[in-house]
Amino acid sequence: MIIKNKKETLLVALGGNALIQKGQEGTIEEQFENLKVPIRQIAGLSKHYRVIITHGNGPQIGNLLLMQECCEGISPLPLEILVAQTQGQISYMIESTLDTELMAMGVYTEKSLVSLISYVVVDEKDPAFQCLSKPIGPAYTKEKAARLPYPTIKTTKGYRRVVASPRPITIVEKFEIKKLIEMDFIVICCGGGGIPVIRAGRTFCGVNAVIDKDLSSAKLAEEVGVDIFVIVTDVKGAALHYGQPDEKYLRTITIEQAARYHQEGHFPPGSMGPKIEAAIEFIKNGGKRVIITSLDAIEKAVEGKAGTEIIL
Repeated sequence: MIIKNKKETLLVALGGNALIQKGQEGTIEEQFENLKVPIRQIAGLSKHYRVIITHGNGPQIGNLLLMQECCEGISPLPLEILVAQTQGQISYMIESTLDTELMAMGVYTEKSLVSLISYVVVDEKDPAFQCLSKPIGPAYTKEKAARLPYPTIKTTKGYRRVVASPRPITIVEKFEIKKLIEMDFIVICCGGGGIPVIRAGRTFCGVNAVIDKDLSSAKLAEEVGVDIFVIVTDVKGAALHYGQPDEKYLRTITIEQAARYHQEGHFPPGSMGPKIEAAIEFIKNGGKRVIITSLDAIEKAVEGKAGTEIIL
């Protein structure tokens, strides 16, 4: 039975730094400890909002690919299976941490949690499949990369495997997610951008690609009727001239300003660029508010006191 609930719906997209921060080894103990900061805030927000949590999976995918490299006796798994594995792993970590925080707040019995393995449909004719752009996994020397059975790209870390990053078309489980949030479940879904699939007749077929987590989150937000979209990253917001002496963080900008700054090159691909694109899409498709903020300022950002807010 659907419970009538007038609370606004909040989608929080956690970046990879929510689990593994710069300079860390990435042990499970470190990841659980790191999660406490954002999850404690999300638990508090769940008293006032319906909540959806999405998350990245870059470091975890990298670890699984490295494990495959070290185990020659085991057949390597396709990328969509690795995405599914990380969805289960990270969802468990988020859900168990959230469980603990809700109990500490004394609202454990009032909240139900659920994690969904999520598929995201992409177009097999997407130009991204002809122009591979997303580096994943460990870094190699030029000599080692030349012997690998898949394409690589040169990065600041060395040569890395490169795959397609097509745009999301629709979230397969959108109807289930919408029903669950209407029942006031906290839903964890679309991990790592979702398992990339294409339609094959009446079924789905996994493809060798990764989908940007923020773009998938924006598509999900559109399809289930999210009101507020919070993109959590490792900086306090979007900035002009990032890393330069004249760096200037932006407090509130319109989607027109965001698009212009993006075109001028202030928001590079692979970092702030997809977040700005996701924000623009969310607002254009009827979203009320989108904020880009840091891990320790999620609650303040929702209150309008931190982060970069993009408006119509």
